[in-house]
Amino acid sequence: MSDIKEQIFQELAKLDDAAAGLRAMAVNAGKQTDLEVAILTEQVKKLRDKNAHAADLVDQAINVLKKLA
Repeated sequence: MSDIKEQIFQELAKLDDAAAGLRAMAVNAGKQTDLEVAILTEQVKKLRDKNAHAADLVDQAINVLKKLA
């Protein structure tokens, strides 16, 4: 009987370890996702700034061409 109890406790300990490992992986995945979102947000901001600057340059070029025509 005590062997069965010991085996049950060993299995429960394994399950507890597995659950702790899964919790840790979930936390790390959440942190990784947050980091990726922050990086992508910064990249989008830079691309929008570059796009706005490019649009300004195109407008300037159009104005110069209109003056030459």
